[in-house]
Amino acid sequence: MKVWGTLLVALALFGVGLYVTYDGLVSKEEAVFRAWADVESTLQRRADLIPNLVATVRGSAAHEQETLKLVVEARTQAVQPLAPRELSDPALMQRFQQSQSALGSALSRLLVVAESYPELKASRNFQDLQVQLEGTENRINVARERYNQAVGAFNGAIRSFLGARINERFLQLEPKEYFKAGETAKAVPSVSF
Repeated sequence: MKVWGTLLVALALFGVGLYVTYDGLVSKEEAVFRAWADVESTLQRRADLIPNLVATVRGSAAHEQETLKLVVEARTQAVQPLAPRELSDPALMQRFQQSQSALGSALSRLLVVAESYPELKASRNFQDLQVQLEGTENRINVARERYNQAVGAFNGAIRSFLGARINERFLQLEPKEYFKAGETAKAVPSVSF
């Protein structure tokens, strides 16, 4: 009788462990999706600021059409969403990150061009947009960090001993890709005085 009781307790504990692990994996994947939604939301905020920024610069620096065109084209590419289920595809994530890097580069170029126009720099509208853009870039960085933390927790959970067995048997969840720095971030900047 004691053996049966011990066996029942062991089976109950195993069942509870399966249930908790299964729910934990699902919950961690949802946390990745929620964090990705936050990344996309902050990226959309940046994309929403760009038309106003371009219009403001266009009014003061009309002959900078090439730079303005690059910003608009980069924005168009960058607002193409990446579905949560595509977060496991390295090629799609890399393409998404490249479009975001291209937009960042185009915006940087636009802000450098704006430095050449004192009346534009003095414009209250331009200054406000620049402050909002800077704040948004900070939010994007925080959202990316939170996304990468959620990915780390999720990927670790599906690779743990019990998590891997449950995932393999019941869920078949794919590891998610981290948001990585673009190739331009890896280059050493050249500084000359």
